[in-house]
Amino acid sequence: MYGKKVMGIERSTFVIDEKGRINTIFRKVQIDGHAEDVLAVL
Repeated sequence: MYGKKVMGIERSTFVIDEKGRINTIFRKVQIDGHAEDVLAVL
């Protein structure tokens, strides 16, 4: 971007348990198939 290196957008999903703690982290999420991956963890 105008000669500068930038990170851009990185999508992440966090699954939080009943106690408010992070259970699972999905980094660099791709849209296709992501909902199924999250449902499998739940």
